[in-house]
Amino acid sequence: MRLLLAEDEKELSKALCAILKHNNYSVDAVYNGQDALDYGLDENYDGIILDIMMPKMNGLEVLKELRKNGVSTPVLMLTAKSEVEDRIVGLDTGADDYLTKPFNMGELLARIRALTRRRSEFSPNLMSFGNISLNRESFELSVGNESMRLGNKEFQMLEMLMTNPGRLISTEQFMERIWGYDTDAEINVVWVYISYLRKKLSSLGANTEIKAVRGVGYTLEETKC
Repeated sequence: MRLLLAEDEKELSKALCAILKHNNYSVDAVYNGQDALDYGLDENYDGIILDIMMPKMNGLEVLKELRKNGVSTPVLMLTAKSEVEDRIVGLDTGADDYLTKPFNMGELLARIRALTRRRSEFSPNLMSFGNISLNRESFELSVGNESMRLGNKEFQMLEMLMTNPGRLISTEQFMERIWGYDTDAEINVVWVYISYLRKKLSSLGANTEIKAVRGVGYTLEETKC
């Protein structure tokens, strides 16, 4: 899952990014409303976290422009204001949820999970394909009674593959969704993590495999008997 975080308090932004990445989200962080709008218009996010009080454009202005341009990405608003009127304005402008600072990190994560479930049409926390299951809360890959916890990038790649079984996902799509536009990582890092996933699927006795189309991308398919 890929998130856009727009928060002008850089120390808070760094802390939030660290926690979100620890919970297997990819995060692009911006520090003003104009950048939030520019990134958000790309629509390549599963959720957007918008602070209201930001320089250049405030969060409500950003949200209004996103919705005016047809961007339907779920948006969680962050604000230091607790007045009911501010929440009403945000929700009427098109926000999906609202969280007042200071907030509990557990609650933030729960609200993000709820937002991203709505984005994927209420997809369950437990994904299944063939004989494998992927738990979106514990990040565990399971086959029968055997399971193992996946690392951040492994989890996100397998989640993308299981969300689109049989569909080709390009190397560039993996890079954009998981490593982000500004990454310094080389493109062959995708192959490295695909290799990790293949080994784990094999060790668990999965009847699914990640197939490669040379120079194009990867698909998740059930193994033929």
